[in-house]
Amino acid sequence: MLTKRIIPCLDVKDGRVVKGVNFKSLSDISSPVSLGKFYSENGADELVFYDITASAEGRKLFSDILKEVASNIFIPLTVGGGINTLDDFDRVLKCGADKVSVNSGAIKNPDILEKAAKLYGSQCVVLSVDIKRVNGVFTVFSRGGRDNTGIEAIEWIKRGVSLGAGEIVVNSIDTDGVKKGFDLELLSRVCDAVNVPVIASGGAGSVDDFTKLFKEVPKISAGLAASVFHFGEIEIPELKKELKRNDIEVRLV
Repeated sequence: MLTKRIIPCLDVKDGRVVKGVNFKSLSDISSPVSLGKFYSENGADELVFYDITASAEGRKLFSDILKEVASNIFIPLTVGGGINTLDDFDRVLKCGADKVSVNSGAIKNPDILEKAAKLYGSQCVVLSVDIKRVNGVFTVFSRGGRDNTGIEAIEWIKRGVSLGAGEIVVNSIDTDGVKKGFDLELLSRVCDAVNVPVIASGGAGSVDDFTKLFKEVPKISAGLAASVFHFGEIEIPELKKELKRNDIEVRLV
């Protein structure tokens, strides 16, 4: 049985980690460097760093902060935000990222997935998808959840994998920051549609939410969360012990 991963997410705006609800009402939390180091030393399996306003503001990701985060952690690092070209992939990887997450950039130019996979390998290419129900249809949103693309999410994810994405991050806008559990219906649909690792994001509020995620969607590869970890509502070592007690394979520190 493959080990399930627990992944904290650093949503970074203007050099600081922030968190909101349903992708809105952002509040300042901490320094990404100190928070990343804390997670690296306290049982996280990977770390995700999103420059959440880079795409909306039409700029490149903050390289200096990213380099500092990467040099202070000893776990795999996935980085996203403002990734639109192969040069962006190259720059982020040279800053210390292990994987590059592309979202709005892939919607604008799907070929970037194929080109990046050929150049760096599929294992390096992560397709992140912000999804919200619109009239009962799972729909893709871009620019940090601001714009409705009208694209049906499951078909978009299948296309992304066919182009070379080696991992999918499913961000449920409906459950983001609400802390009432992951979007199990959406995650099950995605896991049934593709054969690459799928990371669940949006909705974690308790240890039980993670247990339910891995039990009810056994194909899911990882659970990603932000505020419950940032505010100490869930301690990763304790979370992993509880998962282990429920016969869910995790890496213990």
